[in-house]
Amino acid sequence: MSRSETLPYTLAPLTDEEAIARAEAMAEHLKQRRTCRDFSSEPVPRAVIEAAIMAAGSAPSGANHQPWHFAVVETAAKKRAIRQAAEAEERQFYGAGGETPKAGDAWLAALADLGTDADKPFLENAPFLIVVFAQRKGGIAEDGQTQNYYVNESVGIACGMLISTLHEAGMATLTHTPSPMGFLRDACGRPEWEKPLMIVVVGRPAADATVPAHALKKKPLNQIASWL
Repeated sequence: MSRSETLPYTLAPLTDEEAIARAEAMAEHLKQRRTCRDFSSEPVPRAVIEAAIMAAGSAPSGANHQPWHFAVVETAAKKRAIRQAAEAEERQFYGAGGETPKAGDAWLAALADLGTDADKPFLENAPFLIVVFAQRKGGIAEDGQTQNYYVNESVGIACGMLISTLHEAGMATLTHTPSPMGFLRDACGRPEWEKPLMIVVVGRPAADATVPAHALKKKPLNQIASWL
């Protein structure tokens, strides 16, 4: 197999000191990101969302197939419909109304410190919902037939870049994963070979927004990294 055409690749040269300073500054900036559940209805420029999606679309992916689609929901009616469908699933998950919860006791206990429940007002209050789909097939041409590779890994990296760019733009975000999520495919008019992966809720934090103190507990470097 012959090698495809190549192009030169360069980066602006940095001294070790400059590289360390930039890495530490980025790390400190990203450490300020929090999952927000209290959103303002203040409008957000569409250009911010477009730029963040373009950043996400530059993520590495298996065979460069770019197996993702970002459905941006901004109309009140569509957001309300998604909230209603999501809360129906969440009521079953949490066992609201006296039903046996789909989540086990251990899972519910793990969520207790975050204070989450079946009520999801942020799905209507925030200006934008970005519904992320993983394309199991399609390739670059999105033909619905070509096999895609390392789909979850590729889309996961793209979502990290999406959220990081939105944070850089001063936006608050929340990743919401109702289970099951099949209703999102119908709500957004996406094909059957796409799998809904998450909803990224985007907006500015409400004036009285808070985050649980538990969310500030992060593992130290010596626990999350090893040097071999």
